[in-house]
Amino acid sequence: MEPDLVLVGMVVGLDYKNPYLNPYKEFQRWKHHPAVAKHLEGGECISYGARCLNEGGYHSIPKLTFPGGALIGCSAGFLNSVKIKGSHTAMKSGMLAAEVLHSALINEEGNDSVAVSGEDFFSKTRPTIEIQPYEKALYSSWVGEELKQVRNTHASFHSFGGLLFGLLHTAFSCFISKGKEPWTLRNTKPDSEKTELAEKHTTIEYPKSDGVLSFDLLTNLQRSGTSHEHDQPAHLKVKENLKDVPSEISIKQFAGPEQRFCPAGVYEYTEADVVTGKQELVINAQNCVHCKCCSIKCPKQYINWTVPEGGGGPAYTVM
Repeated sequence: MEPDLVLVGMVVGLDYKNPYLNPYKEFQRWKHHPAVAKHLEGGECISYGARCLNEGGYHSIPKLTFPGGALIGCSAGFLNSVKIKGSHTAMKSGMLAAEVLHSALINEEGNDSVAVSGEDFFSKTRPTIEIQPYEKALYSSWVGEELKQVRNTHASFHSFGGLLFGLLHTAFSCFISKGKEPWTLRNTKPDSEKTELAEKHTTIEYPKSDGVLSFDLLTNLQRSGTSHEHDQPAHLKVKENLKDVPSEISIKQFAGPEQRFCPAGVYEYTEADVVTGKQELVINAQNCVHCKCCSIKCPKQYINWTVPEGGGGPAYTVM
C-alpha cells in the first residue's frame, strides 16, 4: 500500500488441537519477532480486524446455483489455500456468472435481449430461471483447475505422515503432479471435533502486551469500529438442543476455548457458583466483529450465528 502504511496479519487453522491456544495472542507475540518488528517500529496502530477464511477449497464448494440466484465470490469458498489468495478467483467467478446470465437474458429464439425489448424479465408471471451452466463454466475455467491443483494440500498435513508428509506432498502436488495425482485426501471431521480435551494440554503463558507493538484485546477492538444497537435481539444464540453444552462440556472438558479463539472478547464465563460450582456462559454480542469463528470452532458447534440488524458490526476503513 502507501509507503507509510503496513498491513500485517496471521492465519491460524481452526483445526488446531490445543484448547488453550489463543490466536489473538499468538498474533501479538508474532509481531515482536525481529523480522516483523522492524517493519512496525516507530509506527502507530490505526486499525484492527479479524475474519474466518472459508478455505475448504475444491472439496467444499457447494452447489453454486438455485432458482433466481447464484453463489459467487468469497461466499462460495474459492480461496486458494496455498496462496492464501482468493480475490482473483472471486472476480473471475463473477465474470463467468455474468456471461452465463447474459445468455439467459436473451430469448431462446435469438430475439433482442431483455434490455432492448423492454420485457419485464422479473415479472411474477415469468418462471424463475436457474443459471445452471454457471457451475459447469466455473469448473471448466482456470478457477476450477487452480483449486483442483491444491485440493489435497491442507488434508495432507493431517494424514498419517504429519508435518513432514504434508510438506513433501504439497511440494509434489503443486510443482510436479500439478494436482493430477489420482488420489484424494478428504477431511472427515469438522474443526470443532479436532479440539482435544484440556487435560491433554497445559495452559500457554503469553507475554504481556507492551502497548507499542502488541495490545490488549479490548484496546484493539476499539480500532475495529465495531458497533451494534444494544437493544437489538442478540444475533449470537445458543442452539436450543445444545443449551447445556457451554456449562457442561465446553468449560468443563475443554476449558472454554471460545474465551480464547474469539478475536473480539465476545465469550466469557462467570466464576464458579459457590453452591453448585457451575460456570455460566456470558455472550457479549455487541463486541462481535462478524468473523463467524464461533459457529465453526465451538464444541458441538453450539452457537447459531444469525444476521444482526443492518448497519451493525465492524467499520473497517483501511483493511
